[in-house]
Amino acid sequence: MIGLIIAIIAVNFTVFKINKLLTKTQILNIWTFTMSFQTGFDIFVSVKYHGYWYFERDTIEWSDILPHLLLVPAVNIIFLNGYPFGKSLMKQLLYFAFWTIGILIYEIIALVPEPWGYFRYGWWNLWYSVILDPILLFILLSYYKLICKFDTQPISK
Repeated sequence: MIGLIIAIIAVNFTVFKINKLLTKTQILNIWTFTMSFQTGFDIFVSVKYHGYWYFERDTIEWSDILPHLLLVPAVNIIFLNGYPFGKSLMKQLLYFAFWTIGILIYEIIALVPEPWGYFRYGWWNLWYSVILDPILLFILLSYYKLICKFDTQPISK
């Protein structure tokens, strides 16, 4: 839990310090999307199939909400703020690789025993994250592009 609290404070401080790209509406959209998408995914992988879990395996605690509510959305906003829009495909792919490696390192750190760690594996392992993290980042990026497109279009003509 200590590691989670430190991460939440550090990441949220960073997001509001560095945000130069996203509007308040976009932040709200990304924050809400991330919470619902992450929670929906975790209901299946964590609760139903016991692939991984936060803190305790067979219980749902209020503390389980903290990564969904305060950590992952802020990380996604940092990701979008640094994304090399308009740069070469190679730079964009390297950015994805950099972020995937960073997320994997954080995942390993979050696996340490309590009180510092809070994340536990069932049948899940790091290789699933290696494959899935870039896909999830791509979904996030696609959603961001969609809301940017919607921001410039009226509802009706």
